[in-house]
Amino acid sequence: MNAASLSLFDSAGEVICGVDEAGRGPLAGPVFAAAVILDPAKPIAGLKDSKKLSEVRRDTLAVQIKADALAWSIAQCSEEEIDELNILQASMLAMRRAVEFLQITPTLALIDGNRCPVMPIRSEAIVKGDDKVPAISAASILAKTARDSALLVLHAQYPHYAFDRHKGYPTELHLERLRQHGVSPVHRKSYAPVRALLALHGAAGQDKVS
Repeated sequence: MNAASLSLFDSAGEVICGVDEAGRGPLAGPVFAAAVILDPAKPIAGLKDSKKLSEVRRDTLAVQIKADALAWSIAQCSEEEIDELNILQASMLAMRRAVEFLQITPTLALIDGNRCPVMPIRSEAIVKGDDKVPAISAASILAKTARDSALLVLHAQYPHYAFDRHKGYPTELHLERLRQHGVSPVHRKSYAPVRALLALHGAAGQDKVS
């Protein structure tokens, strides 16, 4: 794909959305995806891969994206869907949902990564697209901030896991709390550390305090 084709609207009237996901690696919580159609008349400065931005900058940009984009949407797949489908297929489904939820129907979806979900519109995968295509960067930011907010809600429900600190990722703190408190209803039971704990302790590996 050349630089000209990365614009939001080409000479034939192509309507392009950027799509990205957040949360494949964590042991708990949903996986999120976002789709964004930026407004060429309202460029947003500073868009880049959400992982390269501070939390404060991500939150600021998320507000601006929601205010200035022509259309945006956020979708998710639950822990149960992740366990049933596997994380790759759940991520694909979340991205498809995000595109389908857009109030403007795009003609082309640019997907961060090396594969595309099955969708009724054309799509193209772009490796490291969240650092190359502004619309994908915007989707990366919305997906990341939405997931972080959701993990704060889970922290309020299950404070003993410290979701506010590790956001569900398999840090040593998270693994320690898992061993101490068992598996909560929001943990992904198909993930190896969680599955191993359940196999080791059986029913006793389930959340001990909720």
